[in-house]
Amino acid sequence: MCKLGVVLFQLGGPDSLEAIEPFLYNLFCDPDIIDFPFARIARQPLARLIATTRARHVRSHYAEIGGRSPILEFTRRQARALEAELRRDCDARVVVAMRYSHPFTAEAVRELEAHRPEEVVLLPLYPQYSRTTTGSSLNEWKRRFQPEGWNPRVHVVTEFYEDLGYIHAVVESVHGSLAEFDNPAEVDMVFSAHSVPMAVIDAGDPYQRQIERSVELVWRQGRWPGRRHLCYQSKVGASKWLQPSMHATLKRLAGQGSRRVLVIPISFVSDHVETLHEIDIEHRAQALALGIEEYRMVPGLNDAPRFIGVLGRLVRARVTQLSAPRV
Repeated sequence: MCKLGVVLFQLGGPDSLEAIEPFLYNLFCDPDIIDFPFARIARQPLARLIATTRARHVRSHYAEIGGRSPILEFTRRQARALEAELRRDCDARVVVAMRYSHPFTAEAVRELEAHRPEEVVLLPLYPQYSRTTTGSSLNEWKRRFQPEGWNPRVHVVTEFYEDLGYIHAVVESVHGSLAEFDNPAEVDMVFSAHSVPMAVIDAGDPYQRQIERSVELVWRQGRWPGRRHLCYQSKVGASKWLQPSMHATLKRLAGQGSRRVLVIPISFVSDHVETLHEIDIEHRAQALALGIEEYRMVPGLNDAPRFIGVLGRLVRARVTQLSAPRV
């Protein structure tokens, strides 16, 4: 039986209110996030300033969803479920590598070293590729993965934004939420993705194109009677980011007479502060204040069995396609 290791990469999140500032500092210290001339000198002081300012701003957000991010709990559930799925035909070990909070990538590497698998599959849990997410996680892996006396084959799932299994998993989740409306034909369906700076897109990042492709495929498979919209959320700072914003989209829909809205988080596979607070609390309050009468959010895929099956198939496909005898 083959020995297999899988690394699930995620952003991470603070596990307490006190951990918010260190988490944000790690985030804004990332050269794949903050990069400009002389950044090597200025990055750490700038990151500390942004982290201190943002921590004060978002502390109440985390307090309203339980005082911590649930993303580690959801990712560990995904890891356990995926490991059980893969153990049907492999001696599998699935570990979690968070980019900006524990367990960090170095911790995941140590876990794998104890298992010493022959094959390792790197699986960032970002359906659409961006250098600010998948790219950053894989760069950190390259920095930390320096095994001694252990030379596994390493394979990478760089994106799965148009994988039909993933698309069907999203469609199934949307169907469940849409069924809660009395008349689906009246619903404005708002796909929301995490925004990124336009400078990243202009430099050739495929994220926007892949988001649009995911939305198109989900819409085509769903065949819903409502109206489709795409917006972006979670902008930070004064620079230009992907538009339109969710705030502007809700305002426009309310002005056009929309009274029923369903939000589909298309770039997230796990619920965390951007879904549970930003979408489901902040924008819900905005929507109701604007006169939208019914506002719902599709929950994250989290550890839904169909989604775990998708991850298992992605892992098996990489090992089957890319494994080859060492020369």
